Amino acid sequence: MSRPPTAAQRRVIEGADAVTGRLRGTEAQLAALVKRGLAFRHPRPPHDHFLTPAGHRIRETVPAAAPEEPAPSAGVFAARVGGEEEAPASGAARLREVRSAWQGLLELRRMTNPGGATDRPCGWERTHLVRAAALALEAAGHRPAGPDGEGYRVRATPQPEAVAVYAPDEELLRACAATLERAGWQAGEYTEPRTRVRYLLASPRRV
Repeated sequence: MSRPPTAAQRRVIEGADAVTGRLRGTEAQLAALVKRGLAFRHPRPPHDHFLTPAGHRIRETVPAAAPEEPAPSAGVFAARVGGEEEAPASGAARLREVRSAWQGLLELRRMTNPGGATDRPCGWERTHLVRAAALALEAAGHRPAGPDGEGYRVRATPQPEAVAVYAPDEELLRACAATLERAGWQAGEYTEPRTRVRYLLASPRRV
């Protein structure tokens, strides 16, 4: 892509669904994004448009590239990775948000994985490892770590395509491993050499 998106195109990209990347805009706007490789038109009805990996990258840099049009923070879903200073609201509304986000992610797998497979992570998850693993855990009913330290924590690692998952006890750690494996990840237990803390090293499964 030789030129940055126009202001109108940035607004369409910025308004994409946070999980699936589904776009809303005029036919001309969507066609222009497809032409530039930032979106694709799904071949099945209702033929919605979705961000490509390049489009997702643009979306993530939109606030920096266009400070005059900051992305609204209200209403944007964020998976809980554990240890947030200001965790999203709990309760029935949060459960619905998590359930909807997880179903959206499964649909994204169906649309983008070869053969429509939903049993293994898709490209979006491989570029958003921490958020993807955290969503799988929260969607399964696990509790993210709060101020009391109880619950899971998902953290980035120096290893490519791998995240670390910490839990206060072995039972929760193994439960998290089982959840991630059901969600299409590979997970193994390891011990940090200095602290002797046990943790999971999890990676998206390819086959």
